[in-house]
Amino acid sequence: MNRETVVAEALDLLDEVGLDAVSTRQLAKRLGVEQPSLYWHFRTKKDLLAAMAQAAMAPHANAPLPTPEDDWRAWFLENTRSFRRTLLMRRDGARLHAGSTPTADLDRIRHKMSFLVDSGVPEHDAQMAMLTAGRFTVGSVLEEQADSGPGDGADLPADMPPIDPESAFEAGLSLIVDGLIARLTA
Repeated sequence: MNRETVVAEALDLLDEVGLDAVSTRQLAKRLGVEQPSLYWHFRTKKDLLAAMAQAAMAPHANAPLPTPEDDWRAWFLENTRSFRRTLLMRRDGARLHAGSTPTADLDRIRHKMSFLVDSGVPEHDAQMAMLTAGRFTVGSVLEEQADSGPGDGADLPADMPPIDPESAFEAGLSLIVDGLIARLTA
């Protein structure tokens, strides 16, 4: 048993039972080991959850980085959509990701920021746009992955149609990009 096997099995457990039910006891049972064996790889459950969050983000973290020839608007839209798709790949993906620190992804984040700045976006605006898009995406996916609650259409008046989560996400994402463009042209 190695660290990668533990994380992969923990993510499978997450998909089966949800974040609230993931426990080191259940994970050890799935792996056919005693619970203390997991502490060889992860000192705390928080460490395990951080490794799970990092592994769950692999599809987005391995996406191609922008090149100088890319249009920043098209790249920004696709980068944010990729983040959303990745969060949706796992049950409770947004909850798992929320609060995690992307320490393994810092070089990629710096590259993305440099790309935006080199494309003419002021550094502060680039930072705020990336932060806003990230938080908007996590919040959107949290709502989408919730069993029931605000935003799922159940709380809307009978004469209002439910809002499709993807359409709502795209509309919000467009508002972020349009706002950034408006700042750049002001």
